[in-house]
Amino acid sequence: MSKDTTASYYRLDVRWLQRKGLLLPGQSSPLTWSWGGERCGSIRLRSEIDRVILSYSHRHYDESWEAEEYPVIIEWTPCHYGGSRAWFRCPATGCGRRVAVLYGAGIYACRHCHQLAYESQRERPYRRALGRAQAIIEKLGGTWAEGFPDRPKGMHHRTYRRLLEKYEYAEARSWPSRLLKSVF
Repeated sequence: MSKDTTASYYRLDVRWLQRKGLLLPGQSSPLTWSWGGERCGSIRLRSEIDRVILSYSHRHYDESWEAEEYPVIIEWTPCHYGGSRAWFRCPATGCGRRVAVLYGAGIYACRHCHQLAYESQRERPYRRALGRAQAIIEKLGGTWAEGFPDRPKGMHHRTYRRLLEKYEYAEARSWPSRLLKSVF
């Protein structure tokens, strides 16, 4: 039996909350999720000095709604070039892992507590390699149809060569082995 993936759960990302200024003490805001343009979930987040309080209701299938409200500890670590980075401490009993993302399923907890896998962990190796090659092209401002783009103005030659090598390696691995056997 395979694990569920993170893509099928509501996610609460502390990095996004920090960028939006929602971790400042005294802030209170509703957060909503949508699927296909329709609202499918919401949560109220209230920030305090070293934690956020999550308030929401949930239910399993046709059961009655259950209200939840509990704190999630926020831990701050210094960054090398100044400032600080926020982390959640997983609120699941017995866990306490320092994580950037919590996933909602009854309680918001880390992916380990919910036993979730990433989507990419289910992909075949050649599909992951293809995704890496495409990401490198997009990083350089190109598209897959155009091929590998020229060096962007201002990029160091060494950086460009390193990305080109990574692209070539990923692109070579993006061919499924059964296709290579039938071609050669």
